[in-house]
Amino acid sequence: MKAICISAVASNQGKTILTMALLHHFKNSVRPFKIGPDYIDPLFHQKISDTPSINLDTFMMSKKQVKWIFQKYSDKDISICEGVSGFYDGMDKGCSAYGVSKLLNIPTILLLDGSSSYITVSAVLKGLVSYRDNNTIKAVVLNRLSSEHHFNLIKNQIEKDFSNIVVLGWIQKNLPSLKNTHLGLDITDMSFIRNISDEVLKYMDLKALNKIAKEFKLKKVKKYPFKKVPKQNKKLAIVNDENFSFLYHDNLKFLQKTFKKVMIINSTKDEKIPKDADIVYIVGGYVETPHHYNNIKHSNRFKTSLIKHSKTKPIYAECAGLLYLAKKVDEKQMSGILDLEFTLKGRFQRMGYYYASSDNSKGHSFHYTNIKDKVEGVDILSKQKQGTGEIGSWQKDKVFGTYLHSMLRGNAKLIKKRFL
Repeated sequence: MKAICISAVASNQGKTILTMALLHHFKNSVRPFKIGPDYIDPLFHQKISDTPSINLDTFMMSKKQVKWIFQKYSDKDISICEGVSGFYDGMDKGCSAYGVSKLLNIPTILLLDGSSSYITVSAVLKGLVSYRDNNTIKAVVLNRLSSEHHFNLIKNQIEKDFSNIVVLGWIQKNLPSLKNTHLGLDITDMSFIRNISDEVLKYMDLKALNKIAKEFKLKKVKKYPFKKVPKQNKKLAIVNDENFSFLYHDNLKFLQKTFKKVMIINSTKDEKIPKDADIVYIVGGYVETPHHYNNIKHSNRFKTSLIKHSKTKPIYAECAGLLYLAKKVDEKQMSGILDLEFTLKGRFQRMGYYYASSDNSKGHSFHYTNIKDKVEGVDILSKQKQGTGEIGSWQKDKVFGTYLHSMLRGNAKLIKKRFL
């Protein structure tokens, strides 16, 4: 098996563009991964590669668990892992591209912005390489360059300063396909993806990249490193569509193995919650935005069946799912199952990893809405165990909604408390 990690100095450096190009190039033989809790990039990955992307998160899972996840899903010729933020960012929380690539022994290709600079690029690389001497940086790609001459200036300096780092190539600035579109938005147009891939890889040494992504054997995790959840003779309905799109692929696979039957419900198509569903899981997404709210505001069969289900049976809802359980978000009417009202703010209200106060469950949260009036809830979401924070989960009878997104396979206590 071959594998590589794509990382950079920071966000917005072109990691996603390079990853997209490589996924398209290796389309018939690649498994995509995303380091950290991101939902958006994995959706891009899956669209381009026709293969679900898997999150690797050493905050929400132990090191052994992440190794097991990586082994389980590395079932293609090459695994491509897109990093989170900058290479070392997240070390303080226990999840970084540096930490995960080191854990899994994956060589890292570093994307460096070479615009308006040349010798200093090598100095930046020197800082990254020397910050941790056990890092996995094996190669670099130079981004936003104006010419081959510019590339050679930087390449010659790096090769002079480093004997063990390969300069794989360069990406020109102002790529033609990106001039009139925002990064990665038009992933429905595969001709756009093809053009981007061709432009990004035009000056790339793919043979050298294949050598960097050398085959290796990861030490097997022989014992299943999660608490086993007994098979349940119950039926689970998952609301998952373009409005509620934030579903970890491993959460889906785990739930399909745990429950007798798992049914996927599409709210946009106004599908009803089946009468024989024992529990409903509503995943996160964008129900509060105008486009997605318009998709669902006339889905009355869906809403009515969900309300009926809530009267006697459990519902577990994350983020957008929580919002849909409420009475409304600003003027947008929701289901009214929970007596809550939310409002959309101009900036994010939470971002990053959090603990739930009731059981110290780990998860992540990123949202722009907030509760309109302070209402007593179930969990305080805090950055540290039993730390300070604001209420982020609410419950009424068997209905539970939370701002926290969780990885379920490693969270047996949450499954037992909310799903069973």
